[in-house]
Amino acid sequence: MRSKSFIIETLQGDTGGRILIAILLCGCVVFPVFNLLVPQSSAFHISTYLVTLFGKYLCFALLALALDLAWGYCGILSLGHGAFFALGGYAMGMHLMRQIGDRGVYGNPVLPDFMVFLNWDKLPWYWLGFDSFVFAIAMAIIVPGSLALAFGWFAFRSRVTGVYFAIITQAMTFALMLAFFRNDMGFGGNNGLTDFKDMLGFDLHTDSTRSGLFVASTFALGAGYMLCRFVVKSKLGQVLVAIRDEESRVRFLGYRVARYKLFVFTLSAMLAGVAGALYVPQVGIINPSEFAPPGSIEIVIWVAVGGRGTLYGAALGAILVNYAKTYFTGALPDAWLYVLGASFIFVTLFFPKGIVGTVRDWVFLKLPFKKSETTIP
Repeated sequence: MRSKSFIIETLQGDTGGRILIAILLCGCVVFPVFNLLVPQSSAFHISTYLVTLFGKYLCFALLALALDLAWGYCGILSLGHGAFFALGGYAMGMHLMRQIGDRGVYGNPVLPDFMVFLNWDKLPWYWLGFDSFVFAIAMAIIVPGSLALAFGWFAFRSRVTGVYFAIITQAMTFALMLAFFRNDMGFGGNNGLTDFKDMLGFDLHTDSTRSGLFVASTFALGAGYMLCRFVVKSKLGQVLVAIRDEESRVRFLGYRVARYKLFVFTLSAMLAGVAGALYVPQVGIINPSEFAPPGSIEIVIWVAVGGRGTLYGAALGAILVNYAKTYFTGALPDAWLYVLGASFIFVTLFFPKGIVGTVRDWVFLKLPFKKSETTIP
């Protein structure tokens, strides 16, 4: 009863959030049922390809949600969330590589294939413990969070904000990409980590496992949304919005602004790490290209298209933009980049508040008001 009242209280006054949670609950039932129980010959059958594709979209939605928490509610424009996402993905990829064992190409029960190929004689110390699923999940949260904590501590204490903070987070992402491209780092070099076999004893290539990962992604997105909504609805959230709108005034009132920003930036990085950990077993690979700076810029676009400072708008933007990418790469393989770029420009010019913000303003203007509410006595 207490958990039920917590959910109701958290979603109170949040129509968009309630719709999102309802869609996620329906999706985690409809997709697996129509994939596993409905025959392939039926028109209602949902293919495993679509289940995996939308599971990937849900991971992107959680990543966009994480950025919206920092950028939309605290004004922290980060171009480093792609790095946090990739670090979480590498943590899960390292666990999946350890699960291969002697089923690899070289049959080594301890070393992954790429280490055998590079003549490594023992497992690096930072790979120890990744044979445990719980340890891998913990690292997918702790490593991005620790990096954000250390990076943010120096940046926020120095009062680095705005475009300058965005630039240095982009530089961090680029530095990590160059580091992970090196073969001597022990993360697979430019090929990354791939050829995963199973997870928790379940074959990753079966339909049931794919559906299970989809359900896990829906629950992760729902839990992430509830956590973010709880933060922004609390007194802490009110301070974060005040920092976003007038940071110097909040500091003048005596608030430790750096601590608030550090907390929300670290929490956002942890959510991004969880998204990366769920993404890797569904796509089957993680490599340094996930650190590429354009990826972090694209995350900002997802949030801007959906609606900054709405949470559910960020999730919607991530799903719509990535679905558009999937569609245009098939329908217009030679011109899809131009079409996608034109769509971003269109949204920026005609929907400056994003899709959700524009729709919300339109609905507000259409609502009937009493005369006493609209006139000044």
